[in-house]
Amino acid sequence: MNKKILIADDEQNIVISLEFLMKREGFDVVVANDGEEAVERIRSEHPDLVLLDVMMPKKTGFEVCQEVKADASLATVRILMLTAKGRDTEVAKGLALGADAYMTKPFSTRELVDKVRSLLEQ
Repeated sequence: MNKKILIADDEQNIVISLEFLMKREGFDVVVANDGEEAVERIRSEHPDLVLLDVMMPKKTGFEVCQEVKADASLATVRILMLTAKGRDTEVAKGLALGADAYMTKPFSTRELVDKVRSLLEQ
């Protein structure tokens, strides 16, 4: 069975490239365009992994992460936060809220695929 990945980002060009990349790697892909939609999709789709942008409308990636990690029924969902904000405090905040990993934009596609695979194997 294919692993399911939710891409949560409000920048369409990033969504399109991530969706193409993840589908090419053999994953099933679901998309959310803002933080509220991300939480709804996580609850309804139960993805194996969420590629979660930090800066989104309606709810930030930090808020989404905190909400998902506080819900015991979603405990198995892995979260990889993607952001242009790579300051140590931002990374520490994401990890403290329960994110499984953190990558700053721009990142290499190979690096992202390797990180996704390693998170899904854990």
